[in-house]
Amino acid sequence: MTLLRTPWLLALALALSTILALSLGHYPLHWGTLMHELGTGQFRDDSWVLLQLRLPRVLAAMVIGAALASAGAAYQGMFRNPLVSPDILGVAAGAGLGAVLAIFLSLSLIWVQLFAFIGGLAAVWMVYSLAKLAKRHEAVLVLVLAGVALSALLGAAIALFKLLADPYNQLPSITFWLMGGLNATSLNDLLWVLPFLLLALIPLWQLRWRINLLALSDDEAHTLGLNVPRTRLWLILSATLMTACATAISGIIGWVGLIIPHIARLIVGPEFSRLLPASLLLGAVFLLLCDTLARSLASIELPLGVVTAFIGAPFFIFLLLSGGRP
Repeated sequence: MTLLRTPWLLALALALSTILALSLGHYPLHWGTLMHELGTGQFRDDSWVLLQLRLPRVLAAMVIGAALASAGAAYQGMFRNPLVSPDILGVAAGAGLGAVLAIFLSLSLIWVQLFAFIGGLAAVWMVYSLAKLAKRHEAVLVLVLAGVALSALLGAAIALFKLLADPYNQLPSITFWLMGGLNATSLNDLLWVLPFLLLALIPLWQLRWRINLLALSDDEAHTLGLNVPRTRLWLILSATLMTACATAISGIIGWVGLIIPHIARLIVGPEFSRLLPASLLLGAVFLLLCDTLARSLASIELPLGVVTAFIGAPFFIFLLLSGGRP
């Protein structure tokens, strides 16, 4: 597969996945009837299902998958570690605690999303602040260790709220939110997160050449003229904002930001100017297909985070056993 053809093939895969996702579901769409309804402006069953239910969900899956995969690619490049995922600095745990707190307080969905968004950003801010205080140790190592410690602490707080929650009303909502899903996502949700996602994507693209230098040691990168702390800060801000936005409207969805950059790296190589768009498109395709499976495999809708784990974990093991070098 040549590099020149790769973006077009990935775009074609995304288009085919979109058509498949719009077509499949428990309610069959009759495309002839649908075209007639859309052409005449008489919106009935088929057009209502397409415009009000499936289209917002398909768009949400593409946007969230692209955001998580892009954030994962940025974090893996920054930490020089292909095992890093977007929640390495505690953003998922912070968002989870924020959402759980809002549900525990019986707040509306918009407040749950807002609390999750603020919680994710606050968790990473705490990790970064702790890392700055520990000046005697290597910066990347301190960030990782602080993220692990804070994630464990926030996870304990989530467990405490689950213990105290009403087992009939609050606990099921908390459980399903933590497993991730797009069943409650609307176009309004996308409209409020999309500007933040685009804002976060701009620094990643502007810094695409400098991110390649982070594969070197800090001293070597500094010798080549790179301001390592400033570049790392911009990457953390951008990747965290993308992850917090995605998690706020979908819940915790794992594995996307871990395995998709692996696959993209196997296809286009580690150079970030090619890796970022490849990860973005592959992430959209992957989560779109996973969401289609989640709502089509069984009579009940499966949690999206469970589906991504069932697909992502075996594939990751396959990559390790096959000797693929991400």
